[in-house]
Amino acid sequence: MESRVIVVTSGKGGVGKTTTTANLAAALARMGKKVVAIDGDVGLRNLDVIMGLENRIVYTLIDAIDGACRLKQALIKDKRIENLSMIPTAQSKTKDAVTADQMIKVCDELRADFDYILVDSPAGIEAGFKNAAAGADEALVVTTPEVSAVRDADRIIGLLESMEKSPIRLIVNRIKPHMVKKGDMLGVSDVLDILAIDLIGMVPDDESVVRSANTGEPLTMSSDSPAARAFKNIASRLVGNDVPFMSLESADASGGLLGKLKRALGL
Repeated sequence: MESRVIVVTSGKGGVGKTTTTANLAAALARMGKKVVAIDGDVGLRNLDVIMGLENRIVYTLIDAIDGACRLKQALIKDKRIENLSMIPTAQSKTKDAVTADQMIKVCDELRADFDYILVDSPAGIEAGFKNAAAGADEALVVTTPEVSAVRDADRIIGLLESMEKSPIRLIVNRIKPHMVKKGDMLGVSDVLDILAIDLIGMVPDDESVVRSANTGEPLTMSSDSPAARAFKNIASRLVGNDVPFMSLESADASGGLLGKLKRALGL
């Protein structure tokens, strides 16, 4: 198959972008795909911790770019899942340590050896995001159903469209059906009405995600929790399977929250 480079991004920090990257990478690898996850968040690296590989770092993405090692030397192969690797980044550099051209070169070099290259980008709209996303063909935008997160996601989607990334698909994370039902949280349909991109996944709020992040074992490696099933379904949709969405009570929040979001976006 032709290699696919996918940037996983968000407008707002703390919405689960890195957790999503780790879980999708593990799920795709368990499906027999050759996968590498790249930590593109220079200076704030967390992907290695979420994946439980922080103790095996010898070289980083920055070392490879600076010529201190070959790119393959920066690869860490996950011993738990065949076909899964990651490339960590540096904590002691700023987000401009990797240029757009350098990221394109890195991604292009990896295409020969991997089916899926997932790039965990910095949150926000600054140069670090643009540089991390430069080598990607397509994008996954992660948001939570909060007014501020959706507004920031809208900005990111506009930038991705201007960068001609396609397709751009949405993951709504940390959904709390009981709050949606009471009108205290935006519904998925509300978010889709505003952002107007295709939905590829809905992930329920699930305390097992926190345990997973703390133990360094992505849920999709072994768990069958609701969030694990949601991430596995997203991975399956990425490879082209027609998977029905999980049954979440995602009724419209309607009224105040949706109106507040529209005002925040100037609609």
